[in-house]
Amino acid sequence: MLARAVTIACVFALTLTASAGPSRARSVTECTKDHVCYCVDQDLKVEIQKKVAEIRARIAAERAQGKAIGYLSIPISSAGGGYDKVNGLVAKETADRVVARLGARAAWVLNTASDEVKLSGDARGPEYMLMWTQVLEGEDGLGRDFDFVYFVGPSEFAKFFGLKGANDLEILEAYYDRESPADPKLRQIDKREFRNYYGLRASVAASRGSHDEWNIVRLINERRRHEQHRAEFGMARQLAVLFDGQALAPGPVETVTAPGYLGGCP
Repeated sequence: MLARAVTIACVFALTLTASAGPSRARSVTECTKDHVCYCVDQDLKVEIQKKVAEIRARIAAERAQGKAIGYLSIPISSAGGGYDKVNGLVAKETADRVVARLGARAAWVLNTASDEVKLSGDARGPEYMLMWTQVLEGEDGLGRDFDFVYFVGPSEFAKFFGLKGANDLEILEAYYDRESPADPKLRQIDKREFRNYYGLRASVAASRGSHDEWNIVRLINERRRHEQHRAEFGMARQLAVLFDGQALAPGPVETVTAPGYLGGCP
């Protein structure tokens, strides 16, 4: 079964080469411990490794305090009507809410949308996913640095906008009308697309990066299940997976989803 899990990742990498997007002159295929591959800018590889080391050091410092360590998966880019500024605000609110729910002395959540973890301006989705895949996998591909992964769902966005199940799309239109005059980047997004995205689609289901993160977590957990002989792993010590604030049943957690940026260079 472990070989099957790795094979799935490799098949993704091979079948997606044609859909990995236009290649840049210095693009190279880079693969991780769990054989997850991306087509990335060669010039950013050093920066990515430096950032991975910085993030691992921060995680280690929090873990040294005895905290449970979480990873936040959320749409970040301005795509499909979304807005990266709003997504960043929702990410911070959600990370803070999860920590408050679990207890600040007992838990810490890695906010993947924070300014501290951003790469240079040339970085795209594949570069970010190479970084996040390595962070999730850890040194040996078994995700030792994390205890749970929190996939952001629609209710987190609803809380941010104050949506309560009545006139939600109109509330989103009012938000756009109120904020856009002083925000030129928001004005570049079509009002109807903004409204429909945050009213109907906003969640990890609409994020290419989050799709990859889901598959990576699934692969890590499959590896953990097949390490039954090691006391620190096995069925009972998989990464906990939460979506929209709720723990998920085994079926969804063990199911592969459509990949996002995963795939080698053409």
